[in-house]
Amino acid sequence: MYKNVLQAIDGIEIYPLISFGIFFLFFLGLIVYVALMDKKHVQDMSYVACGNEDENTTREGVRQ
Repeated sequence: MYKNVLQAIDGIEIYPLISFGIFFLFFLGLIVYVALMDKKHVQDMSYVACGNEDENTTREGVRQ
């Protein structure tokens, strides 16, 4: 039943192409963003407290 309803809509075949294009461009943009991201910022963010018990400890282990 639903197949017949969707087939009756003129121009319906363009919507899957548009949604695929948006999906593809989003992830392509995300890959470019990550590839061009500042590596020092990524390294600094990797030391953000993620299960670290002492929030005032830097990556070298020295208290601030």
